[in-house]
Amino acid sequence: MKKFIIAVCTVVLLAFVWNKLYYEYGIYVDLQPNARVRTFMKTEGKSICMERNGAYEPFEIRGVDMGMGIPGKWATDFAIDEETYLRWFADIQEMGANCIRIYTIPNDAFYEAFYQYNNGRKEPLYLLHGVWINDYIANSHRDAYEDLYDSLLHDCRTVVDIIHGRCDISLGYDGVGAGQYRRDISPWVIGYIVGVEWEPSLVTYTNQVHEEDTSFRGEYLYTKKDASPFETMLCKVGDRMLKYESHKYKAQRLLAFSNWPTTDPFSYSAPVIVYRHKVASVDPEHIGCSDKVVSGMFASYHVYSYYPDYLEVMKELEKYTGKEIEERMSIARKHSIDCHMAQRSAPRIEKYLYHADYYDNSGRYNTYLAYLRALNRYHSLPVVISEYGVTTGRGMAQVDKNTNRNQGHMTEEEQGQALVECYKDIMEAGCAGSCVFTWQDEWFKRTWNTMHAIDLNKTPFWSDYQTNEQYFGLLAFDPGEEKTICQVDGDISEWKKRDLVLKQDKMSLFMKYDERYLYLLIRKKDLNPEKDVLYIPFDTTPKSGSTYCENFDIDFERECDFLLVIDGKEDSRLLVQKRYETLYARYGKEYYATNPYVEIPAKRDCEFTNIYLPLILEAVLTDPDSEEPTGEKYETGRLRYGNSNPDSEDFDSLSDFMFDEKDNSVEVRIAWELLNFSNPSEMMIHDDYYEKYGIENLQIDRIWLGLADKKQSGYRIRMSPVLMQGWGEKVKSHERLKRSYYILREYWKPQG
Repeated sequence: MKKFIIAVCTVVLLAFVWNKLYYEYGIYVDLQPNARVRTFMKTEGKSICMERNGAYEPFEIRGVDMGMGIPGKWATDFAIDEETYLRWFADIQEMGANCIRIYTIPNDAFYEAFYQYNNGRKEPLYLLHGVWINDYIANSHRDAYEDLYDSLLHDCRTVVDIIHGRCDISLGYDGVGAGQYRRDISPWVIGYIVGVEWEPSLVTYTNQVHEEDTSFRGEYLYTKKDASPFETMLCKVGDRMLKYESHKYKAQRLLAFSNWPTTDPFSYSAPVIVYRHKVASVDPEHIGCSDKVVSGMFASYHVYSYYPDYLEVMKELEKYTGKEIEERMSIARKHSIDCHMAQRSAPRIEKYLYHADYYDNSGRYNTYLAYLRALNRYHSLPVVISEYGVTTGRGMAQVDKNTNRNQGHMTEEEQGQALVECYKDIMEAGCAGSCVFTWQDEWFKRTWNTMHAIDLNKTPFWSDYQTNEQYFGLLAFDPGEEKTICQVDGDISEWKKRDLVLKQDKMSLFMKYDERYLYLLIRKKDLNPEKDVLYIPFDTTPKSGSTYCENFDIDFERECDFLLVIDGKEDSRLLVQKRYETLYARYGKEYYATNPYVEIPAKRDCEFTNIYLPLILEAVLTDPDSEEPTGEKYETGRLRYGNSNPDSEDFDSLSDFMFDEKDNSVEVRIAWELLNFSNPSEMMIHDDYYEKYGIENLQIDRIWLGLADKKQSGYRIRMSPVLMQGWGEKVKSHERLKRSYYILREYWKPQG
């Protein structure tokens, strides 16, 4: 009996060890070393082909990128459930897409849903699977071989095992989901995209440290003559990935390495190098495939119309004389590394551009199309634009000066039209496919021109409409479990007596708020939108503010920080007291040519200024030593008139206010960040910049509001308090397909 128990325990232990080695560590024994390696995807010249009925046919990748975030959760929480994925897959395919792209390894619910959705389906939804790296590593003097190579190899093998349904991942593994991955989804995985948007610092430092490491010949991939050390590292990773899947599963699929214009294969003029920091190249043409590769490689790029638009920079330089350029360049080099040697072997982009390339079929000057044409003309590989898109966020971070496809401040209709136009450009340029960025809005995201103003540790718990990066999705998450508590649409039926803040002189003010906005309703007897001017002061912080606004000669009962001015449909805006202006405190040098911590605004300064967001910190050929402002900005405090109700025919997703002449009222919604809230979920606002020497948080439990019209200016405006309670991490939201979804569906999959 004892021997039997020992034998059983031994078998169980061996089974446990084997299971762990096989499913967690990927250890295997190749029992068919001479078996044929198969693929259902391969490249032929610049085309991508799929095997159908025994023959390979051209296949256009028409995809949608998908992130892992939902409101109230970080992407790394991997909180999306199987039911949600199934619903999303159906909506994506209904739109006319044939593929989704993911960036990392989600939890096993994704793969279970993907299997269930495709199993038995005549026209399945395909998958491009990414292999993620820790992008924080890239933003420093890091060595890709030392800090990246081993983990990247491990993750490549893990992704291969996952799609074949033979992997376990325990909780706590860095940056990926967890679970038992037992569903074989490999019949629908068309390829891999390895890596992220490479930071120039990572590429250039790796090339400098490993200057001699420029040659590699593996079983599947090899480096060509001009390969850099960084490209050699990628070649080694790709070779190991192809080898692992070929030997273990007797299968291959397409392979690409992530890329973007910042590390494209081209070299540019010196001003572009210095003023737009184009200092590195990653060129997939420097990696070749051996005869053992039966699938193939493609070139993957993230390309947006607005950034970094190097061709537009080159156009701007045409207005300067050669002497002016040389003078500014000599100054700029004192403040920037000389990076000409970093791209000494990269071909000039002008070699791949003709004059006609800059114009689309409508005759419009279009640098986006020109750049895509240059990329496709340069490459012998198929080119896939694996990210393109525009965002419906209220805030804006970049401007496309030629086609108006901006990074932010676009309506949902404008987003849809821009996506269609981008798609047309991509196909016109001869690319083999594309992926729209992205499927769903993600509240946790951050953007360079607002991240200084918010608490980056709490972003999933509120919807920051000023941070454009959160709103690239075709699917919106609007506040409220089933519907939003208020729509600025001329219908005031959602307002209740409990929302009343103050009532005076035939006027009344109401307020409420949710995860995205602070809402106001102002009612006034015989309101005339064309003649009446309304003033609503805000006292949000006890640290500063003024009882007088010299702009309009108005007195307040309390020291106020903001003044909302409703002055018709075209000239309404939110103003901020000068000491509490974030742009001046954070970017005084770039936008005011002043050190704000030397020239400090007075605590009770009576000037109220416009509210701006930065667009460009350093314009082309500006002098870093200049006493003049070097950046470009735009007024984000200016209010837009329109109807915010998605169910209305005249819906404007960017609208801020609307009059209702029938009810003598005006509804207003103000994005939290405009009022210097860094985290409204906990009612955190900006503390005094000049006491804290920067932006720090201050918690409040109430704000004070007032109300007056033009006839009352010169009198002290009475203020009333409103208690403010955050919602913590208890976020309420509901899904809504944006208008852009239906516009893209109509183009990709016309009904009837």
